[in-house]
Amino acid sequence: MSVSVAGPSTPSRKRSRWQTSDNENEEDQQPIIHPLKRRIKPKPSREFSSSPAPVAPSETQNPRYPTHSIYVPPRTHHPPITPSRSVYSYERLNQIEEGTYGVVFRAKDKQTGDIVALKKLKLDEEKNGFPITSLREINALIACRHENVVGIREVVVGDTLTQVFIVMDFIEHDLKSLLTLMPSPFLQSEVKTLMIQLLSAVKHCHANWILHRDLKTSNLLMNNRGIMKVADFGLARRYGDPVGVGGMTQLVVTLWYRAPEILLGAESYTTAVDLWSVGCIFAELLLKEPLFQAKNELELISMIFKLLGPPSSSSWPGYSSLPLSKTITLPSPHPHQFRQKFQYMTTAGIDLLMSLLTYDPDQRISAEEALEHPYFTESPLPKHPDLFGSFPSAAAGEKKRKLFDSPSAPARAADYKLLTDFDM
Repeated sequence: MSVSVAGPSTPSRKRSRWQTSDNENEEDQQPIIHPLKRRIKPKPSREFSSSPAPVAPSETQNPRYPTHSIYVPPRTHHPPITPSRSVYSYERLNQIEEGTYGVVFRAKDKQTGDIVALKKLKLDEEKNGFPITSLREINALIACRHENVVGIREVVVGDTLTQVFIVMDFIEHDLKSLLTLMPSPFLQSEVKTLMIQLLSAVKHCHANWILHRDLKTSNLLMNNRGIMKVADFGLARRYGDPVGVGGMTQLVVTLWYRAPEILLGAESYTTAVDLWSVGCIFAELLLKEPLFQAKNELELISMIFKLLGPPSSSSWPGYSSLPLSKTITLPSPHPHQFRQKFQYMTTAGIDLLMSLLTYDPDQRISAEEALEHPYFTESPLPKHPDLFGSFPSAAAGEKKRKLFDSPSAPARAADYKLLTDFDM
């Protein structure tokens, strides 16, 4: 019995376990070696090369050799992790305001020259690591990118662990300051434009499972081109099922814009709390002052009862089950006072306001439904943002321009001489 031995011209191949078992293309994949040339093995290079290794033609042309698993899509939507830039990449210009969770500065990017807003997080008194409120704010700003939500650019750091800054777009005004400085309130067409932008931002946040929980006029920014943006997501959080350990906190929303279910101790709440705040902002745009200027919770509840009338089993079926409902004595029944409070509003405008300021959270209108309300299609139609007036920005340190002094009238006619009266 004779055994055939492979000659020098017959190449030996190792079979990979990822290779297919059929042999239909084996002859095509065999390398052809010229009998008169020596096969030279390439020497491995010791230098690190960043270029990828060459791929065999069969792996790119044959669909049986995919470049990645068909169950895991390629990672193309997320950039690689890069270190944070230094805050010294920005030139500090002036301080804008200071809030509960941070101090906001106006700054200039030294590379691009862009004017931005730097929010320095208050981390000096933190003993349990990075605060959850700041993490929620950064996460909410990233998740809710929208033309009517203030844009986040990056997070920069300083010299110590307590110096963390959120870099956001700089907007010239906030709505509260504008309402205070404006000589007259917004026109109906301008109110409709602002409400459409606010409802669009709230709808986008709710679609991304984000509750803002602190909507008020001082957290609504507006530029000189008539575009409004929702800002300050310090109290925002992701909602859903489950809501998390401990449930939803009741220490949310500034008092004047707080929904009645939170005031009465509801252990859980929905996106309706943001829509109640939108209704308060709507009324503030119309009145040029806050709707409920209460000093404490009891006074606020009393003012709500006076405007809406006391709640009943039909207007709020779940009122009696709230923890604090037993401690409050309801006033005598009376109709709502919306028409007396807003005398110059149309019927559609009153209906939208009442739909936002509704006792029962389940019956309160949603942001998506409010955008389809007939109030926005009746005359006068919403004004285009480009037609809004511009104002000096207090955040940028601008002051109101003084009017040009008109020349005074001549004192008397005898003092006025014609050119011809002078000796030439």
